[in-house]
Amino acid sequence: MFAGLQGSLLDQVEEVGVRPLVGAVRRTELTRGAWVDLRPGFITGADELFSRLMLGGSAGVDWQGERRVMWDKEVTTPRLLRFYRGDERWPDPVMRDAQRALSDHYAPELGEPFTTAGMCLYRDGRDSVAWHGDKEGRSSTKDTMIAIVSIGSPRTLALRPVGGGQSLRFQIGHGDLLVMGGSCQRTWEHAVPKTTKSVGPRISIQFRPYDVR
Repeated sequence: MFAGLQGSLLDQVEEVGVRPLVGAVRRTELTRGAWVDLRPGFITGADELFSRLMLGGSAGVDWQGERRVMWDKEVTTPRLLRFYRGDERWPDPVMRDAQRALSDHYAPELGEPFTTAGMCLYRDGRDSVAWHGDKEGRSSTKDTMIAIVSIGSPRTLALRPVGGGQSLRFQIGHGDLLVMGGSCQRTWEHAVPKTTKSVGPRISIQFRPYDVR
């Protein structure tokens, strides 16, 4: 069980869709060729989309728990997950709209489309993801991009340079878009830390190019 989402009164009257990216994206240059783009409110009707994806089963996301080996022990991953390949049926058509908009906007830099959609459900402040870079596949050696759409209660996404240095914290949620590009996955790490504050659930949708995890 987890706390319900406290929605926005404005958002409840908007249809689910995507807003333009041109002229609305703010870029933060990091070190060693990494950068982060932020587009607040990329998704309209975020409350409605959150409800659709939370339904589960054939009408939403079949959320799955996962166990991983950490520190020589098998532990339960502190969030629920689902990964969609490009050739699978995705749970909501607006995810395809977002994929196309992102692929078009970043084509000059990325040179290829976003093809997959990874999803995480953070049920409350106890759910989290530890410091890491997404370095499976080509992103272990090549620059790439990962675009994260966040809906639901805002949570902190923190970034820090590999090896130490000044960290950054972004509060994202409710339809916001954050894109990590350049060398970000190899030279920086990111995390969603636990919090003792009372927070509702959040869904993160991560769009990636082929062979990037």
